[in-house]
Amino acid sequence: METRNETRLLVLATVSSARCVCYQEDLVKIVTWNVNSIRTRLERLQSWIASDAPDIVCLQELKCQDSEYPTDEIGALGYHSAIFGQRTYNGVAIISKFPIVDIQRGFPDGWDDAQARLIAGTIGNWRVVSVYVPNGGEMNSDKYQYKLEWLDHFLLYLKTECTPQQPIILCGDYNVAADELDVANLSAWENTSLYNPEVCGRLQHLRDWGLTDMVRKHHPGGRIYTWWDYRQLAFPKNDGLRIDHILASQPLADLSLGARVVRDQRKGVKPSDHAPVEATFDNA
Repeated sequence: METRNETRLLVLATVSSARCVCYQEDLVKIVTWNVNSIRTRLERLQSWIASDAPDIVCLQELKCQDSEYPTDEIGALGYHSAIFGQRTYNGVAIISKFPIVDIQRGFPDGWDDAQARLIAGTIGNWRVVSVYVPNGGEMNSDKYQYKLEWLDHFLLYLKTECTPQQPIILCGDYNVAADELDVANLSAWENTSLYNPEVCGRLQHLRDWGLTDMVRKHHPGGRIYTWWDYRQLAFPKNDGLRIDHILASQPLADLSLGARVVRDQRKGVKPSDHAPVEATFDNA
């Protein structure tokens, strides 16, 4: 009997290239954004989508149940939504100009059912995953151990459900700074749950599986951040971390044209503490 992964690979094998077959445009723009409550940030999200017109958006920290998600408002902008909500905490979604099929909410083996932290879907021939990795809290706490276990299970999910030869893109808030180039104030964050050898090593394991960091590919010098604390004027001081990442398999990495952090969305009234991260791909 064919597994679900083998069936997907048979479909992908019929595609002659990694271009997203459902899009006719020459470019595909994909964004990841931890909105830190979609209901609080809805007006800002609507305005940004209307002006920036991304093709695919992965959202994290919805902080709402599926029934509370603004399906109608997002649909009015011309987008489909795949949602995995949770009351008060967590919650992830994928929105797209084209239908999202083969939707998977959570890990397919049922591990960690109580936490809405992962959703995957297929758009054209691309497999898109939106993830919200646990923060980890204090070092040596139960929350930190859970973070390590979650990252280990995420790698297992990739190994069993996906292949680095397929067009796959993993977007989200990983709550991990990859290296010192992703940390503005090293003395403040070194050996915390967001930046230490254990979590950095697990992020590296994901890349070693066959993923390329889009921002680092196009900005190898680093010093670009995606999250700034609301306190102590962290954003004006640019005292941030890069913990939101777009990781792409080689077929898509070969098509990538650029990546950036949309800093303007961290400004103004009621911003999220995260800025959107955007990557563009050649689809000609």
